[in-house]
Amino acid sequence: MAKYKDIFESIKQSIDEGTYTAGLRLPSENDLVRTYSASRVTVGRALRELQDSGYVERRAGSGTYVKTYTSKQYTFGLLIPQLGRTEIFEPICQGMVAAQQSKSHVLVWGKSIVDHDPTEAEARDVCLRLISNKPSGVFFAPLEASAHQDQINQTLAGILDEAGVPTVLLDRDIVPYPNRSKYDLVGIDNRRAGNLVTRHLIEAGCKRIGFIGKPHLAPSCIARAAGYRDAIANTNLGVEFCETFDSSDESSLSEIIRKHRPDGLVCSNDFTAAQVMQVLAGLGIGVPDKIRLVGFDDVKYASLVSVPLTTIHQPCAQIGATAVQAMIQRIENPTMPSRDIFVDFQLVVRQSSGAKNGSKS
Repeated sequence: MAKYKDIFESIKQSIDEGTYTAGLRLPSENDLVRTYSASRVTVGRALRELQDSGYVERRAGSGTYVKTYTSKQYTFGLLIPQLGRTEIFEPICQGMVAAQQSKSHVLVWGKSIVDHDPTEAEARDVCLRLISNKPSGVFFAPLEASAHQDQINQTLAGILDEAGVPTVLLDRDIVPYPNRSKYDLVGIDNRRAGNLVTRHLIEAGCKRIGFIGKPHLAPSCIARAAGYRDAIANTNLGVEFCETFDSSDESSLSEIIRKHRPDGLVCSNDFTAAQVMQVLAGLGIGVPDKIRLVGFDDVKYASLVSVPLTTIHQPCAQIGATAVQAMIQRIENPTMPSRDIFVDFQLVVRQSSGAKNGSKS
């Protein structure tokens, strides 16, 4: 674990256990530097993470204080129509439940629609049922992988607006990247993540790297593709291709390999990477011997597939905790500008990229 994470967890535990109580000023940064034998930069990063997660507030010229939470109880709605299909949302919701400030708040779950692509009418019904509970705010994870996702997402956001319900988006926006809606968004910097994982393949020796994903990519995945392009553009490789297709279709992947002859593939998420790995095995193409493979999300099975997957780890629990804090801030300050609230991520290196297993950056 990175040093700043150790400091973050240590201070967080002291807050959770009551060693540092609400309103108490934490030791100065110089004191923390000495206590943890760390650099000032590392301590500062840990304190920023604590602030982003809602545990502390930093007052200019005064110091860092344990957050004092309002005694008012809020009811938050969860509008995640594809919960169960997109695996990062379950641990994000667990992070909301576990967040310190959630002890005085209630979460109301909207119905999930996972067995098929929802129609606009179905999604509208789920949203209307949720807001009938009169939530203080709604966490909305926009639909993806649907031909009608943009229209449905805009419709749901409009219903929330009409009802006057504050909305915080999880992981992705409701408009295609690089456009930006008016809502707060909590997630990771997907463009930077796409750049990082592509540079990892370049440093591993790949010369012909492509980006692949399923049709109707979410804005977060389009941002990852933009980061991939940034990384390729800063090299003299001269090979760039982005393909969207059913990643379980052997004929489509075989044609892409014949056409582009890649030695590295950046997959839009871990699910796509796992399917591609399975198809490559059927084609007799070894990973990482012939093609090095990377994904995003670090879902539960990423280390359990036939060749453990190099991927970007999303700190889902921390995203959930940060989203709760962002919602409280939005409710208490409704006129403040909309925000991109990025939680840091890590590159987890496993065998699929042909690098040393278990390292992080």
